[in-house]
Amino acid sequence: MALVHSFSAFSSTFRPSSTWSNRFSSPADTRSCHTNNNVKPSASLTFKPPPVHSSSRFSSQPSSVRSGKVLASVQGTSETDESLVVCFGEMLIDFVPTINGLALAEAPAFKKAPGGAPANVAVGIARLGGSSAFIGKVGEDEFGYMLADILKENNVNNEGMRFDPGARTALAFVTLKKDGEREFMFYRNPSADMLLEESELDLDLIRKAKIFHYGSISLITEPCKSAHIAATKVAKDAGVLLSYDPNLRLPLWPSAESAREGILSIWDTADIIKISEEEIVFLTNGEDPYDDNVVRKLYHENLKLLLVTEGPDGCRYYTKEFSGRVKGIKVDPVDTTGAGDAFVAGVLSKIAADTSLLKDEKRLREALSFANACGAITVTERGAIPALPTTEAVMNALLKTVA
Repeated sequence: MALVHSFSAFSSTFRPSSTWSNRFSSPADTRSCHTNNNVKPSASLTFKPPPVHSSSRFSSQPSSVRSGKVLASVQGTSETDESLVVCFGEMLIDFVPTINGLALAEAPAFKKAPGGAPANVAVGIARLGGSSAFIGKVGEDEFGYMLADILKENNVNNEGMRFDPGARTALAFVTLKKDGEREFMFYRNPSADMLLEESELDLDLIRKAKIFHYGSISLITEPCKSAHIAATKVAKDAGVLLSYDPNLRLPLWPSAESAREGILSIWDTADIIKISEEEIVFLTNGEDPYDDNVVRKLYHENLKLLLVTEGPDGCRYYTKEFSGRVKGIKVDPVDTTGAGDAFVAGVLSKIAADTSLLKDEKRLREALSFANACGAITVTERGAIPALPTTEAVMNALLKTVA
């Protein structure tokens, strides 16, 4: 099995790292691989980037209160920006097969693509012309450097990123079915994103936000769990809207019950929640996700907007005053990775620009049509961040639906 030649990160200048090999490729260490299709890593899946090294792009000395290094030259944001969306959580490398419909071990090559749901949302918002920032941790390695650069290149404020010299950037291998749906195999043992500490949070950046967006993966292990809870409290206390996409990845949790408990543990603090049909089934222990009475059970007293995504069929929305469905856009899917994140980016970019649309059903429906188009465009290409659309692409797609 080979990686495609265009992978600059695996060029001939790379030197093997025994630390990487031991952490990610040893078949005996079952902790390094989480999968939901019983695929086991083999020798052909041994990837060895260079050892950790210092870089002029990073501060040479760690902060006195932060164990992770801080980017020396960052993409910042305006002090007066009133529509900033700060996204918190994981950023990683997705390895996407170049051919759909094959088992992971049968894929002849993979295309590397930056990913991680919160980071996808941050880039999605920026690509749509909005203002966004990312807070999270990556390894002080070539992949970590690459991800920081990708955020900066996409006009995402990355001053909240931290770099761990002792842990690697996370990897996820994606199995694409013939219809573009995915299964994931994660390499985290632990990965740097799991090690973000409360003391490393950029609290000023969080307080500047109009919306603070996060998932549930950052709740799985300490110290990141405590950092997550502290960050949401700071945001809530500052009057920032909290946006939550559970983004269920069951193989990463110790058990289904711990996943359900963890996801619901912060449910009642969110102002905006986006879930999928499958997540409704999971959270309600098998109840009908198309039954409005079932969905309403997940609506808590302080929630401003509950969104249910239905893939190509569009989405449903629920507020205290109104509810309904907005049709999706039909496309030929290639890779559904990042579709939900593109949808979230689309709707949050609109809400951040004007939160009053949460009370205006007509304008909310327009925002959701826009978000549906974001998701539809994203599934037509491989990878998440590379496929996220611009506003121009979204408006052209919407015009075609009415032509």
